[in-house]
Amino acid sequence: MKTKLKRCSWPGEEDSLMITYHDKEWGKPVRDDRKLFEFLVLEAFQAGLSWRTVLHKRENFRKAFAGFDYRQVAKFTAKDRARLMKDAGIVRNRLKIASTITNARLFMEIQKEYGSFSKYMWQWVKNKPIKHRFKTLKDYPVVIPEAEAWAKDLKKRGFKFLGPTVVYAHMQGVGMVNDHMTHCFRHKQV
Repeated sequence: MKTKLKRCSWPGEEDSLMITYHDKEWGKPVRDDRKLFEFLVLEAFQAGLSWRTVLHKRENFRKAFAGFDYRQVAKFTAKDRARLMKDAGIVRNRLKIASTITNARLFMEIQKEYGSFSKYMWQWVKNKPIKHRFKTLKDYPVVIPEAEAWAKDLKKRGFKFLGPTVVYAHMQGVGMVNDHMTHCFRHKQV
């Protein structure tokens, strides 16, 4: 008899895409700028929606936003914005689409300043993941002080749709914090 893996409760047991995301990606430290941009885009579009909704549209987002190549996205024009507003495969929100293009430009400004977005981003957690010890979903805070400080800096730089709650979700996704529940098999792995 095969032993069932114990994992965090949030991905549920029915959605294989959510389970795979939890088991392979969520909480794994990411330092690649292109991957970090991908997560920023997806998290910003997720604001006000469920992660499940965005995750199931991820491949459509990848196609719509030039494979998450921030250099290309930064060059998107009004014609591209119109194209994206007609793309039923993504979340068609005019403000989020416009902010993604603006955020791509600002992302590159940070790269110039710090050498990489990763270096800038990881400084908010002193270059190593914060390890939380949550046992239930009720234990998770909405935000943490590091997310509030980082979101404040992003806002000052002109970023949109990256408030403290979204930034905290990003931090969880890219492994800046280890928020796997203590009973989860991934808690010790990441």
